[in-house]
Amino acid sequence: MKRTMMMLACASMAIGMWAQQALFDVNNLTSPEQNADGSVTFRLYAPKAVTVEVEGDFLTGRNRVAMKEGENGIWTYTTTADLQPELYSYKFRVDGMDWLDPSNVYRSRDIASFTNIFIVSKAEGDKGSLYSVNDVPHGNVNRVWYDSPTLKAQRRMTVYTPAGYEEGKGRYPVLYLLHGAGGDEEAWTTLGRAAQIMDNLIAQGKAKPMIVVMPNGNSNSNAAPGEWHKGMYKPNFRGRQERPVASFEESFKDIVSYMDKHYRTLANKKNRAICGLSMGGGHSYNISKLYPDTYNYVGLFSAAVSLGGRGNRDQSVSPEVEKQLKTFFDKKPALYWIAIGKTDFLYQGNKTYREYLDSKGYPYEYVESEGGHIWRNWRDYLTLFAQRIFK
Repeated sequence: MKRTMMMLACASMAIGMWAQQALFDVNNLTSPEQNADGSVTFRLYAPKAVTVEVEGDFLTGRNRVAMKEGENGIWTYTTTADLQPELYSYKFRVDGMDWLDPSNVYRSRDIASFTNIFIVSKAEGDKGSLYSVNDVPHGNVNRVWYDSPTLKAQRRMTVYTPAGYEEGKGRYPVLYLLHGAGGDEEAWTTLGRAAQIMDNLIAQGKAKPMIVVMPNGNSNSNAAPGEWHKGMYKPNFRGRQERPVASFEESFKDIVSYMDKHYRTLANKKNRAICGLSMGGGHSYNISKLYPDTYNYVGLFSAAVSLGGRGNRDQSVSPEVEKQLKTFFDKKPALYWIAIGKTDFLYQGNKTYREYLDSKGYPYEYVESEGGHIWRNWRDYLTLFAQRIFK
């Protein structure tokens, strides 16, 4: 028995020493490294690899490029272009398998996959600076559970309160910021850098201090994967497969009610805005016309819109939608803002929708940018939209 106990103690000590050693076994490679000429170098230690590639949105017109093996099994790639200020994502591909960069602890999740991220900033106020954590007053980001009687569930959302909210007694306007398909209540704070954008815009005086509400737009999922009672299932593009008891749009009044009851909001149409990307843009489109007296500012970012009503993508105008839109625009919203990339797969649907608005004389503002259905555009759209509301 004593010999067995001694062996167990030794084994436990060995495991502890290994774990402690792992804490100090720091990867000495720097990757990515931003060079003086504006290029960026990626490095990976993979001495037994046959092929190593890097792929990311910093590449123009290519999915991935080959890295070159140097001494001691270190593979490198240096960009030929001077990268412009932006937040970039990337990952490695080693012998056909995806790898994260072990030298870079900064990463984000998009549905069921992770990528590393890095930020390029060259001057105060550029995009890279806007997406960075700067030495300015910071708002708080909280994960909040609320009851949804419509969906018969307790659900989670992310709430940003601006710097000074906790110390003050004043009331604030509210922006409801919605994610796209496959996303959840964490998407806009991780992939979208919403908290950094709002902190920096407010500190610069370019946006009014506001509360930003980022709910989970999947009516068949109560929270992000692993954060609710369904456990650690593999994330899916459409959330869970169970059929919801009601649509997200129908349940949205539960979110507004909770915010007005538990936060110091300015609870009126003049001080409410709603916007979203892709599916969330479609949600914003539907919610704003479903509740025409609730939102004074509406932003559609690469939005999935349909003039034919729910589930109808042929773009023929249904009488119900026509009536809803007339009611909404007769209420004279302060801003109806549409933005999309030139190569977005939803471009034609947005063009058809704008042509309909033009035919009716309904006022809106339109922004067209380069690129497609990408976070680089949506971060930019949030930045622009946030500066236009509550003025």
